Amino acid sequence: MTPEKEWIAYVNGEYVPQSQAKLSIFDHGILFGDGVFDTCCARNGYIFKLDQHIDRLFKSIHSFLIDMPLSRDELKKIIIKVVETNGEKNQYIKCLVTRGVGPRPLLSPVGCKASVVVFSRPYLLIVDPGKEEKLVKARITSIRRTPPECLDPKAKNLNYANLVLAKMEALNSGADEAILLDTQGFVNEGPGYNVFIVKQNIIYTPPAYNILIGVTRETVFELAEKEGIEAVEDRLIPYDLYTADELFIASTAGGIIPVVDVDGRKIGTGKPGLVTSRLSKLYIQMIESGVHGTPFGEQSKRK
Repeated sequence: MTPEKEWIAYVNGEYVPQSQAKLSIFDHGILFGDGVFDTCCARNGYIFKLDQHIDRLFKSIHSFLIDMPLSRDELKKIIIKVVETNGEKNQYIKCLVTRGVGPRPLLSPVGCKASVVVFSRPYLLIVDPGKEEKLVKARITSIRRTPPECLDPKAKNLNYANLVLAKMEALNSGADEAILLDTQGFVNEGPGYNVFIVKQNIIYTPPAYNILIGVTRETVFELAEKEGIEAVEDRLIPYDLYTADELFIASTAGGIIPVVDVDGRKIGTGKPGLVTSRLSKLYIQMIESGVHGTPFGEQSKRK
């Protein structure tokens, strides 16, 4: 992105320069974290699994009882327009839907009119650029993941304080990433990603009942099946992470990233493992080749 070019965003029916994109200070998303969002990515002119991301967003909207003013098709067209207008082949895309502004700045949702925001930025990574080569270290934090009985993480919501605090704890300890346990002490997820281990060439990941079901997580299962690698859901404890042959995290913002150290314990050989490296390579090939991708710009013309 050149310095003189300002990207645009969609905010409540208008396409505006991002420096002018604003929500009211009385919006419930700002006052109470009362809203949902979803994140997807564009690579090489394709938005990866856009329909799946929109479907997950609408499930989150429904679970939060937000009166969404747009249909799925309308939102899809807005996302594509924002991405095409901003022009780059590789983009990080975020859609936010808040409960909006009500007649009074109080907790009551009565009379609120939903806000919808779509923006994109140059492609972002969940870890610092180059960190995947520098070997990512993780810390299991004292901050536990909010249980589904309080706020179900399957609805991708704006209330991320729990995850932000965990990330801060990990960074303050000298680690790069955080891994959270649930309130029973089982491995849950990280701030924005799912966690996987490899043990004797079998991939294990925490079950879906109390985590965000990541689109990239589902893609890992898809790729593993094609490669003839068994992938299963199972409860994991910190010991399982410490003694794994390989460990990796997976998210839209970054793909499949190897982790080689947890709480000062070297994982496997201390370098990215063969299974992780293979899946990461296949994932990049998939998103850049347009498999499961919605084309835009020049790629849409070629289609």
